[in-house]
Amino acid sequence: MQMTIRMPDEYEAKIREISEKTGLRKSDIARLALKKFLEEFDHQELQERPFKRARDLVGVVSSGIYDLGANHRRHVLNRIQEQKS
Repeated sequence: MQMTIRMPDEYEAKIREISEKTGLRKSDIARLALKKFLEEFDHQELQERPFKRARDLVGVVSSGIYDLGANHRRHVLNRIQEQKS
């Protein structure tokens, strides 16, 4: 597959510098960078499940309401009505 991208001039300058230092073609550098990004994205996506992101917060605070998870809507509506009174 062939792809054309636009990038800031400073990226092009840095890629050219890396190409000269390593002997790699610019396209090789772009492929390596994309490969690394995709691998990190896949790994991060697997790690970033909502529970894993909030795991350290689960069970940290106690509301004192035993059925808050099951009846949260009722508790919220009751709280709103209490504030109106």
